[in-house]
Amino acid sequence: IKDEESGYNKNLFCIPKHYEEDLERVFIPHGLILDRTERLARDIMQDMGSHHIVALCVLKGGYKFFADLLDHIKALNQNGDKSVPITVDFVRVKSYC
Repeated sequence: IKDEESGYNKNLFCIPKHYEEDLERVFIPHGLILDRTERLARDIMQDMGSHHIVALCVLKGGYKFFADLLDHIKALNQNGDKSVPITVDFVRVKSYC
């Protein structure tokens, strides 16, 4: 996102009441995030070929994205010509510093 990006008017979206006063604009719509997540899953499947995939999720913030990404990878895995084994694990970090 460019610094001068103005984003989208929040009135174009369904914003939960408890966030209405805190938000001024929406920079990345949810649908765009979902579309990019699916594209990332396709890229991962293409890059990995038939190699085993080890997916590692950093907890306390990454779980929702991780789950969405794995859902897309699993769907591609089921609908593709080949099935790639996937191992899932989680790590919790105490500090980002």
